[in-house]
Amino acid sequence: MLIAQYGLSKINFNEKLFEAMKSKYGDDAEGRAREWQALINEHMNEELEEQLFAVNKFFNQHEFVNDVSQWGASDYWATPTEFIGHNAGDCEDFVIAKYFTLLEMGVSNDKLRLMYVTATRPTRQAHMVLAYYEQPNSVPLVLDNINRRILPASKRRDLIPIFSFNGDGLWLAKSQGRGRKVQKGGQNSMWVDLNKRMQEELK
Repeated sequence: MLIAQYGLSKINFNEKLFEAMKSKYGDDAEGRAREWQALINEHMNEELEEQLFAVNKFFNQHEFVNDVSQWGASDYWATPTEFIGHNAGDCEDFVIAKYFTLLEMGVSNDKLRLMYVTATRPTRQAHMVLAYYEQPNSVPLVLDNINRRILPASKRRDLIPIFSFNGDGLWLAKSQGRGRKVQKGGQNSMWVDLNKRMQEELK
């Protein structure tokens, strides 16, 4: 998978990874990691709709836990292995895991955005979702851990887009569309730190 061009980390599934998951998080975590690998292998060559559905369903089984409870920090972006190891995380962790998994399945980085939004229901709060764009100016499909149905952004009136990003840049949101690119490359400090930790984990 040629995702290194975006400064992203490839997920190297091997016995070393599974043993590390078992040692750090326990037998159940090793099992979840193997299920993660099976998910990618099973859906690698399937239709995009099935890939989105399978990935959204798999990760939405994990428990929502805020960063203060989980990490003792106000904001921490867990790697996919940390998220799977703990079987829990906050909205950013759900989105990060879905994003990297879809890349491994062969979905183009150009079609995926990690999108910060304001969720207006049940209470107004900062939130993150994963957006899939079939075409550059199309209304994206939204993968979310709150509303678990994959819907076009036009049907998610409870979400107010703020900005989106991926390994290739950052965009200011414009209504439900892709928005205006204001930064090249994934230079957000949290994003850079996340990828460094992934590289260390997945050697």
